[in-house]
Amino acid sequence: MKSQTIPITRIFDEQKAKDFYLGFLGMTLDWEHRFGDDFPLYMQVSKGDFVLHLSEHSGDCTPGSKLFVNVSDLDALFKEISAKAYPYCKPEIEEAPWGGHCFTVVDPFSNKILFNASREL
Repeated sequence: MKSQTIPITRIFDEQKAKDFYLGFLGMTLDWEHRFGDDFPLYMQVSKGDFVLHLSEHSGDCTPGSKLFVNVSDLDALFKEISAKAYPYCKPEIEEAPWGGHCFTVVDPFSNKILFNASREL
């Protein structure tokens, strides 16, 4: 059985979410869905194998969540992200308590994504 886990992250503002996920993180908008006019947005964004669902629906998830994402080339990802002119998030590479390196970004809705240098990818 092949499976894929896709986290759902709570958002409150479509433009701020797109500025962060598409602009700052460089993800691609795969699709958007609304049940009708003036309904909350539900969309999928991705960057390679990293896929997220972003939801304005209040019952889908809790704001302020944290995702742990193993990446194969942390330095390249950090260089790409930190080169962006995004004034609301300035990540720094940190020494991880479990060994290795990581950095964390925080979206406009207090959700955190910790990118971890994985030796296994």
